[in-house]
Amino acid sequence: MNVAVVLLATMLVAVLAMLAAAAAGKLARMDGATYPTALTRAATAFAAVVTLAASVAAALAALLT
Repeated sequence: MNVAVVLLATMLVAVLAMLAAAAAGKLARMDGATYPTALTRAATAFAAVVTLAASVAAALAALLT
């Protein structure tokens, strides 16, 4: 059961990170940024969401153990 919960949570974070990256890239393009700049902003947003999820998971793990 624990493995299924971990996999589900991991996939949820990945999907949310991809959605945030897509939104950041689209907003950058709408703002007039070039494609490489929009891709950089999307990658930054993806990395930020994954980093935030990892830090929240670490904090929760420290509190629950």
